[in-house]
Amino acid sequence: MSDAVILYGWEALPRDSSIVLDGKKNIKDPQPQNVASIKLPDSTLAASVLEYAQKELSTETFNHSMRVYYYGKAIHLQQFPGWQFTDETYLLACLLHDIGTTDKNISATRMSFEYYGGILALDLLSKELHAPIEQAESVAEAVFRHQDIGETGKITTIGQLLQLATIFDNMGGHKDLVHHDTIKDVTTHYPRNKWSSCFAATIRKENGLKPWAHTTALGDEDFPNGVLNNQLMQPYD
Repeated sequence: MSDAVILYGWEALPRDSSIVLDGKKNIKDPQPQNVASIKLPDSTLAASVLEYAQKELSTETFNHSMRVYYYGKAIHLQQFPGWQFTDETYLLACLLHDIGTTDKNISATRMSFEYYGGILALDLLSKELHAPIEQAESVAEAVFRHQDIGETGKITTIGQLLQLATIFDNMGGHKDLVHHDTIKDVTTHYPRNKWSSCFAATIRKENGLKPWAHTTALGDEDFPNGVLNNQLMQPYD
């Protein structure tokens, strides 16, 4: 594989998470892993995007984005240690995956929030922060497709991990991939602050403004109701 494929998570994986998991609930039983044990990239690029995300996102969405990073890294380290990408690239995808949901951005376009968010991410990384184009495009691809759940075709490594981690935080899906003690520690550092009701409201806002939105593919009512009925995260909301 080329350096870009390895560094920026471009390897093709099945889009169907059940195939990735070999039809099992997990590859191995998860072990407790706390925030302190997972390195947060501190490069100039990572710091710039972290600052941008803190400025642009609501506290609730920023905390969600950070939880997605730490849950995703726990999944990566314990379930799929062979997946190759830089932590910096995954962090950028986590921080930018919901940039299209801000009040400013959701009403700035008729495009679905993931697609507009992917464009914003690509422009920020490639034009303003001068990230390598292969890295910027990997992040944008993951943002575009982080709600592209399905059983056919392929997705990038970064994209699959972002899907697994967002579904885990948003709906309690794949609940056996991360240890309960990890959830407790991550939510202590990055509280949910009633994230379930917050995100469900965002889904309904997007679908109300844009009845054609890609989010509707997950079910006009099934998706927001699934978020509201997140039993795994209910004790932490």
